[in-house]
Amino acid sequence: MLDENAKNYLKEIVENKPRITVNEIQKDFAESDLQISTKTIRTHLHDLGLYSRFAARKPLLTVSQLQNRLNWCIERRDWSIKEWNEIIWSDESRFCLFSDGPQRVWRENGKRFNLENLVPTVKHGGGGVMVWGCFCGTGLGPLVLVEGKLNRFGYIQILENNLLPWIHKKFNHRRYFFQQDNAPIHTAKDTKDWMSQKQVKVLSTWPAQSPDLNPIENLWGELQRRVRKRNLRPANKHELYLALKEEWETIPRKTYKKLIDSMPRRVHECIERCGGPTSY
Repeated sequence: MLDENAKNYLKEIVENKPRITVNEIQKDFAESDLQISTKTIRTHLHDLGLYSRFAARKPLLTVSQLQNRLNWCIERRDWSIKEWNEIIWSDESRFCLFSDGPQRVWRENGKRFNLENLVPTVKHGGGGVMVWGCFCGTGLGPLVLVEGKLNRFGYIQILENNLLPWIHKKFNHRRYFFQQDNAPIHTAKDTKDWMSQKQVKVLSTWPAQSPDLNPIENLWGELQRRVRKRNLRPANKHELYLALKEEWETIPRKTYKKLIDSMPRRVHECIERCGGPTSY
């Protein structure tokens, strides 16, 4: 067993390096001429209320981004589910043939989304298939394969060929707002001019680095799980896209309706966290 000095040292190690492994901790102690088993290390960490958990992946936020997220949520904290149903949520997402495993972190229960326990995300990193999609509370939009590197002209073409017909079908002369994030292709002058020309009603002041406020991010996760359950090993990107499209089209309404129903909770949680990352 460890004495108090060793326990305090163990706690200090993990607080300073929450992603350290048990074997690395053992090596650290050995360099101080203290031989300790990995089992003993785990026991004492558990006694301290620290457990190895998969680290949540969230964007790192600046002070101004925190404030913008907070302001956006405060403006919408009294929205009804009917109002949230009128939002067309959209995004691009990349699905890989192979992906890296999750990282682990030593943390206390209930502190998964504390900033020090998060792994920063990188948007659209790595290879694979990129798709564009959208949905609202009453239906799924098309899932579009993105060919090559997507620029503002390719994005406008996707919207012209897919978003506009879907808006006409789902919202013909009814109220809606189109949500998109602040990616450069979304905010480019050509894109804004096209939006204005086509009279696309855009959801205003979307805060940067806010995937947790966009329920389509959870829908991407659902799509990935459904494809994985097939236990397929697609030989190429085309086979992967076909699997994604088939599964996307069979996602039941209750799944995406539940995501829309979560919006008031997301907004209030973001407000409670002063604009910080939510659990979504």
